[in-house]
Amino acid sequence: MSTLRFNALQETLHRNPVLIEEKGRRSELFGNNVFNKQAMRQYMTKEAFQSVMDAIEFGTKIDRKIADQIAVSMKDWALSKGATHYTHWFQPLTGATAEKHDAFFETIDDGGAMERFDGSQLVQQEPDASSFPHGGIRNTFEARGYTAWDPTSPAFIYGTTLCIPTVFVAYTGEALDNKAPLLRALQAVDTAATAVCKYFDKNVSKVNATLGWEQEYFLIDTALVSARPDLMMTGRTLLGHSPAKGQQLDDHYFGSIPTRVMSFMRDLEQECMLLGVPVKTRHNEVAPNQFELAPIFEEANLAVDHNSLLMDVMEKVSQRHQFKVLFHEKPFEGINGSGKHNNWSLSTNTGVNLLSPGKTPMKNLQFLTFFVNTIKAVHDYEELIRASIASASNDHRLGANEAPPAIISVFIGSQLSAVLDELENVTKGKLSPQEKTDLKLNIVGKIPEILLDNTDRNRTSPFAFTGNKFELRAVGSWSNCAGPMTVLNTIIAKQLKEFKIEVDELVDAKNLKKDEAVFNVLREYIKASKKIRFEGDGYGEAWEKEAVKRGLSNNKTTPEALKAKISKKSISLFEEMNVMNKVEVEARHEIELEEYSKHIQIESRVLADVARNHVIPTAIQYQNTLIENVKGLKEIFDKGFEQYAKEQIDLIQKISGHIAEINSKVEKMTNERKKANKLSGQNNADAYCNKVKPFFDEIRYHCDKLELMVDDNLWPLTKYRELLFTR
Repeated sequence: MSTLRFNALQETLHRNPVLIEEKGRRSELFGNNVFNKQAMRQYMTKEAFQSVMDAIEFGTKIDRKIADQIAVSMKDWALSKGATHYTHWFQPLTGATAEKHDAFFETIDDGGAMERFDGSQLVQQEPDASSFPHGGIRNTFEARGYTAWDPTSPAFIYGTTLCIPTVFVAYTGEALDNKAPLLRALQAVDTAATAVCKYFDKNVSKVNATLGWEQEYFLIDTALVSARPDLMMTGRTLLGHSPAKGQQLDDHYFGSIPTRVMSFMRDLEQECMLLGVPVKTRHNEVAPNQFELAPIFEEANLAVDHNSLLMDVMEKVSQRHQFKVLFHEKPFEGINGSGKHNNWSLSTNTGVNLLSPGKTPMKNLQFLTFFVNTIKAVHDYEELIRASIASASNDHRLGANEAPPAIISVFIGSQLSAVLDELENVTKGKLSPQEKTDLKLNIVGKIPEILLDNTDRNRTSPFAFTGNKFELRAVGSWSNCAGPMTVLNTIIAKQLKEFKIEVDELVDAKNLKKDEAVFNVLREYIKASKKIRFEGDGYGEAWEKEAVKRGLSNNKTTPEALKAKISKKSISLFEEMNVMNKVEVEARHEIELEEYSKHIQIESRVLADVARNHVIPTAIQYQNTLIENVKGLKEIFDKGFEQYAKEQIDLIQKISGHIAEINSKVEKMTNERKKANKLSGQNNADAYCNKVKPFFDEIRYHCDKLELMVDDNLWPLTKYRELLFTR
């Protein structure tokens, strides 16, 4: 085998686990490096502490003088933990996180120095807005942007830096990040859900959206990755023949965790404990060298921050263990890819999960209210949900027999389906002022029989009810949860707002009792949203045909899916709910189209490089060896040598054919890429999707055939069997 590949394998095989000694109970470590309530109580005045709590719970503005007090307290705490710098930690539209570190250190007039950090440095900073994706909101010469402190997400220390979670906005006020729209969406759903909750409990004054994400990932040794230019540059293998043994024996899922991987997990979890990320579950996933980590549910904004932080920490910790962590949704062809299931629910400040069935008819009417409204919201905005999880990398995973299809549907299980079907037919005909339903809560009263795990899990459903929450299963592992969570909470807020208007109209105009009005509106929603409910196999062709009959969208590619984001319906939604204005929506659409095109462009260039500079030269080298062998046979046998050299000659011809096809298709792909580069916006993305990307599979086919033919000792790239089974 090639020297690089041999050295990579040897280096990997001689790795020893980095042994991590856990110090103390995890409950004692949890949040030690977080400026949480305990730390704030210790370092802040009562007035400052209460000001922060009011900002978190009620959204009240923090006075500038109080901000100075908070900054001093935060600095003193950070210095006591060994911090030397601070940064505004934010999430620009790159999908990653960003930070610029400033030292607490400053000089003073007498030639000395001191540590300084005041309210102005805490509350606001000015990073260069034009250097981040902005979708035309900022010109290159208009650089000013602001990061502004988000007090609802606590500051934390990583390394020797105090990290302060912030939003990122342009000088003109538009959001340039993922956090600001999410915060607005969470405020909208809080307002709308709280108003509806008061039908059932006047004591409810706040509703929080909660999120529990599940992070899937691959761990591959860094030496093996270094012998794969495609993995290094794109996060996935652009070529590579599947190994004889993959995941078909199902022997990796929930299997014993390899020693070296366990060392990485323990190290990672210890870091998470210190940072207040409540990780709880770890296990082997289906594919070889694939794993999963999941935390305890948290308030959605904090959960999104923690997932973004976790991905940063995983990158750093994996380096200590000589691993490369792969977040790409489909790093290896032919085996399962990775997702990031988003488990979402709503909970009140009185401690009630609004998507959990209760023990009384009234509690179950409340459950049905939020349950049915969620289904109706997904029904009305299914294309927007599809757009929220769209990316070049996630396109490889959706519908690939390991993830839900691009058709958005809702799975609720047979028991709840039967309940909704029964409720739908309680009364017939239009509601009139004289008409009374025979509800009397007798039908709704059946719901206490439903347990939390009342349904089987449908892994082919993009949006499934799983007992006391909905699981958005289509989010990609590389994604920032903020995007889909912003959309989901916005559409729920819109739906609940409309629901309350309709109920109040029935109560006021038709003199119905509140419970009857609530039920009658829900009954109409059940009918109106029925087509989004699907209990069957989402992978089959039959469902695609059925979805067409139902009028559901099937936007299979990102350029196609993203169109929903700038529809009049979507822009109106975001503006009405004060989540984003038209400029912010259109800017994000432009950024996401450009990001898609750039991903395909990079993959195209890398594939051409690997095919022409690695695969073809190696194939020619082996072909030359065969040619020399044929010449030798001819010298020995002279006449009739063809019968002895037939197999070699056939192999030479096949290799020549594959080389010619690779060269031809790489040339055609390059020409299509040049044409695409002359286009812009939607046309540019469409060209990369429909004209450039189709060559990937064609080029890969011939490269993978050569991998099977060429002498293993010559092949330069680490193979799937090595990447997936060497630990």
